Amino acid sequence: MREKLTRLFVAAAVAEAGSWLALLAGMAVKYGPPANEIGVKIFGPIHGGLFIAYVALVLVVARLHRWRPLPVLGALVCAVPPFATLFFERWARRRGMLRSAPEPARPLTRVG
Repeated sequence: MREKLTRLFVAAAVAEAGSWLALLAGMAVKYGPPANEIGVKIFGPIHGGLFIAYVALVLVVARLHRWRPLPVLGALVCAVPPFATLFFERWARRRGMLRSAPEPARPLTRVG
C-alpha cells in the first residue's frame, strides 16, 4: 500500500504541474486577444481537483514515510506556485524521502 500511495503522490505532483500549464494557457486565451473563457472553465476545476488531491497525498505520504514537519510544509507550499510540485518531488526523491521500503539493516561484522 505504501508503494502505491507513493506512486500516486508522484503522479499527482506531475498532474498538478500539467494542470497548471493548461490553466495558464486557458488564462492567456481568456485575457488575450481571443477573450474566450472556455479554457479557464475547463481547466480551472481540473486544476482545483488535482490541487486538493496533491495536498491530501502530501499528508498521507508524509505520514507513511515519517517526514519531518519542514519538508511537509515545503511540499504544501509547493502546491501554490506553478510547476513547483515537480521540483519538490525530485528533491524528495534525491533525498530518499520517497523510498518504497526502508533499506534493510546491515549485518554486523566482526573485526579481528
